[in-house]
Amino acid sequence: MARFEQVEAYITCPYCGENISVLVDTSIEAQDYIEDCEVCCRPLALSAVLVGDAVEVTARRSDD
Repeated sequence: MARFEQVEAYITCPYCGENISVLVDTSIEAQDYIEDCEVCCRPLALSAVLVGDAVEVTARRSDD
């Protein structure tokens, strides 16, 4: 995987339960950021980590 690209990852929104996609910048090995759910528009606290050639993304409620 090239280190300077965005990859698409899929998560489940902890608010509405919908599966959504997010873009992750692979030039940063570990990152935490807030992004709104594209379905219910609530803020998600996302954590993304590069593990080898894969990206692992976890989503939680921003009010947790």
